[in-house]
Amino acid sequence: MKKSKLTDHELVTEFIGGKQSSFEIIVNRHKDKVFTYILLMVKSEHLAHDIFQETFIKVVKSLHAGKYQENGKFISWVVRIAHNLIIDHFRKEKQMRTFSNDDYETDIFNSSKFSDSTIEDDIIQDQIMSDVRQLVDFLPNEQKEVIVLRHFMGLSFKEISEQTNVSINTALGRMRYALINLRKLVNEKNLSLTIA
Repeated sequence: MKKSKLTDHELVTEFIGGKQSSFEIIVNRHKDKVFTYILLMVKSEHLAHDIFQETFIKVVKSLHAGKYQENGKFISWVVRIAHNLIIDHFRKEKQMRTFSNDDYETDIFNSSKFSDSTIEDDIIQDQIMSDVRQLVDFLPNEQKEVIVLRHFMGLSFKEISEQTNVSINTALGRMRYALINLRKLVNEKNLSLTIA
């Protein structure tokens, strides 16, 4: 059986048993999602790389210490570690919301999955994604977080509630308010978020 076909749990078990190559596979499998989550939360590519590395160092230490329990998705557990490191960073810096959109060196929304069939549509779609990304930054942190976890990480509301240590109803409420606030921002800024 090819290693790439193994489940996360099987790869973790192999890694704990001493097979380093199994950990490389699991990191490669999830690195894009984890990095994207961190980047969306901190808005600095340099800082995102630092926290990403710190996350996987902590993952390795936790696995060797036997702190990982197979009671859900491995990716959710890793993102929870990243989330806690992001919070720790902001606590240490005591400078919530001081990063600007200019800190992005790459446009993470400039992706083929957001594009349509024509170049014109691609340009419009890129502008829409750029506008949405900027609008999300205006949301309170709790609302921004639920949008990122749901729409960019693909987590269920149950997973979001576990990740953020709130009830499912609270997570749903935050999403509801986030969408209401996004609609208000779209109207205030007179944006068109549709392709004509």
